[in-house]
Amino acid sequence: MNPLLAKLQPYPFERLRTLFTGVTPNPDFTPISLGIGEPKHPTPAFIRHALTDGLAGLEAYPATAGDLKLRESFTGWLQRRYGVAVDAATQVLPVNGSREALFALAQTVVDASGPVPPVVISPDPFYQIYEGSTLLAGAEIVYAPSVPERNFAVDWDSVPEEVWARTQLIFVCSPGNPTGAVMPLDEWRKLFALSDRYGFVIAADECYSEIYFRDEPPLGGLEAATELGRTDFKNLVMLTSLSKRSNVPGLRSGFVAGDAEIIKAFLLYRTYHGSAMGGAVAAASIAAWGDEAHVVENRAMYRAKFAAVTPLLEAVMDVRLPDAAFYLWAGVPAAWNDDDQAFARALYAQYNVTVLPGSFLAREVGGVNPGQGRVRMALVAGTDECTEAARRIVDFIQNRALS
Repeated sequence: MNPLLAKLQPYPFERLRTLFTGVTPNPDFTPISLGIGEPKHPTPAFIRHALTDGLAGLEAYPATAGDLKLRESFTGWLQRRYGVAVDAATQVLPVNGSREALFALAQTVVDASGPVPPVVISPDPFYQIYEGSTLLAGAEIVYAPSVPERNFAVDWDSVPEEVWARTQLIFVCSPGNPTGAVMPLDEWRKLFALSDRYGFVIAADECYSEIYFRDEPPLGGLEAATELGRTDFKNLVMLTSLSKRSNVPGLRSGFVAGDAEIIKAFLLYRTYHGSAMGGAVAAASIAAWGDEAHVVENRAMYRAKFAAVTPLLEAVMDVRLPDAAFYLWAGVPAAWNDDDQAFARALYAQYNVTVLPGSFLAREVGGVNPGQGRVRMALVAGTDECTEAARRIVDFIQNRALS
């Protein structure tokens, strides 16, 4: 067996199942889960139709690079959304969702053949694929904490110079999971300067980019690079997906775009990896990337939902409307002494509502786990169900305060 597999930690949802072992939730309440970030809004009918119409192409093997029409659907969307020009022939590739692409990109980029283990930097808290892909690539992972006082911006300045010197890859998640924070242009400028100095690759995970609550859409990595005159996207790859944007998590469809040299190496890796996108999925993807009306409607549903839920929870928890994404990153009340796991377990037992302990989404560095004392709530279900969950959480907290 690959000995690196022993370094992998249990996934957050496995830890949640363990936490709830032996707990029988209150049968007076129907179960409501805010634990998993799986979109629940209906998939648009036109995407379903495009998928079934595309089944006519099942007799042919798909190309790993995708056909030109598929790649042009990516570049067309990038131009409309961000105003950036990307070469459909050399700077984009289809992927089977951003999750597998994040993992595969690390295997492509990281060179662990030297005498000193290379470094990959991840935000903390983080999406666990960043950690797993790093460890299985033979690299050392270093965590850069998010700072609540700066709206959960990542503290890149906390990384020592000697660590930057060994860094080959950093993961950027903007809008962030679980915090919803969006990285501004000044921080992109800082990371580009560090990349130029030390030569590392920036992987920009942007799968939540289309769910936002302000008038101004979140800044993207390619967009930031273009504004700063870096139109070759040197050492930059962005990754995105249709899962959240178009409510098709089961489609497993997304794309990567950026530095042509990295894309070329990534294509080589993927050719051997056997990860070509099937024709039916490609047909549905082309339809989805070409339409914005359903995205606007989807965003409006999230805005209405957060407008209903956030004020209820603000009265009893440290929580506020995020910049973007569909999570609330809520601080548990002082009565729980920062014990997010005890909070989640008791809430599940008494009110049959599932939330994810923030400590499961982060790692302790210097004696501090930046997720401790917080819980992540995924507002992916309908407005009525999410509002009911919020009311139960309010009752749960207020009843604890009165006891």
